[in-house]
Amino acid sequence: MNLNIRKVTSASHDPDAAGKLSVEHVTVVLQGRRVLEDVSLSLERGQIVALIGPNGAGKSTLIRAISGVLTPDDGEIRIGNIDLVWASPRQRARYLAVVPQNHQLPLAFTVWETVLLGRTPYVNILGQVSPQDEAIAHQALAQVEAAHLVERRLAELSGGELQRVLLARALAQGTPFLLLDEPTTHLDLQYQVTLLTHLRHLADNGATSSFPRRGVLMVLHDLNQAVRYADRVALLVAGRLWAWGTPREVLQPELLSRAFGVGIAMTEAAPDGYPLFIPLPPEDGGVTVTPGLGAEPWLSSTSSRASYPA
Repeated sequence: MNLNIRKVTSASHDPDAAGKLSVEHVTVVLQGRRVLEDVSLSLERGQIVALIGPNGAGKSTLIRAISGVLTPDDGEIRIGNIDLVWASPRQRARYLAVVPQNHQLPLAFTVWETVLLGRTPYVNILGQVSPQDEAIAHQALAQVEAAHLVERRLAELSGGELQRVLLARALAQGTPFLLLDEPTTHLDLQYQVTLLTHLRHLADNGATSSFPRRGVLMVLHDLNQAVRYADRVALLVAGRLWAWGTPREVLQPELLSRAFGVGIAMTEAAPDGYPLFIPLPPEDGGVTVTPGLGAEPWLSSTSSRASYPA
């Protein structure tokens, strides 16, 4: 455990001035096992970064470390000059909003009560919600097409509806950075496309006047979504960063096959011009490489690459 005392820099507490989230050499040890080791990446406002990798690679652990649920054993996590590892929960909540893989909210909560929780970092000492807070919550529900659910209780929602409500809560926080752990889980195809398109819009143009460009870090299992929506891709395997770069640089069949332990083919047949990634059974050329064993991280830009459409 790194016991160095670090001071939270207080030169600027303005979230609107925060331009970059930096993860530097982060290591997390849980029950004596290194679940993350020396991981470094960055996220700028206006970008979408996709975290990909096999199950158990450390993707959700990285999200929890950045959001403050876990404290790294080594390394730094910063937004501008703010050290998030030592920031207060209230301060951190003004910079980062999280859509978790699993929620721990009481099922008796209504949708309205849940989304208003996103305004917690801004309420006064008495916990009173202002008309502006209510307007922002209404806007967040409208953005995810969940305004009609406002009086429903969480226990009455489908998995997809609940996912949209949790996203609305995150949007209501009005933070410059969003962290999403498998956000397309439980969503049907229509809402997967709607959600990812909306996140792309938040990064590109913004949907609120207070934070016109957001940075989005999300865990994805679908490589075809990563190639279409992400600006940068981080490939984690067994707690280590195997590759970090643009989708063109990282999403290469040879590397992906070794990382996931199954043959992956890339075709350029998609009508939108993006490649399609297809897992192959062993008899069709698939490989059997245990992720994290017998293969080293592939971070070099000089290795052979499959071609992407122009």
